[in-house]
Amino acid sequence: MKKVSKTNWDKVKAMKDAEIDYSDIPELDKDFFKKAVIWPGTKKQITLRLDPDVVDFFKKQGRGYQSMINNVLRKYVEAHSH
Repeated sequence: MKKVSKTNWDKVKAMKDAEIDYSDIPELDKDFFKKAVIWPGTKKQITLRLDPDVVDFFKKQGRGYQSMINNVLRKYVEAHSH
């Protein structure tokens, strides 16, 4: 069952850019873009054999454990690429 949106989308679509409240969003300056990361692209599905205790450790962290494994591997790559 899909959750029904409480947003008035017709009102949102009718808004002009000048009417949008950006007060809670920080302005993006040059420093932001210096630190920005280029998205690596779509992920590749592979088969990877890992030790059971390693898999159990990440699964115990909860949902998104595969993304967590990817993040750990990314940090390793970054640390060894310089």
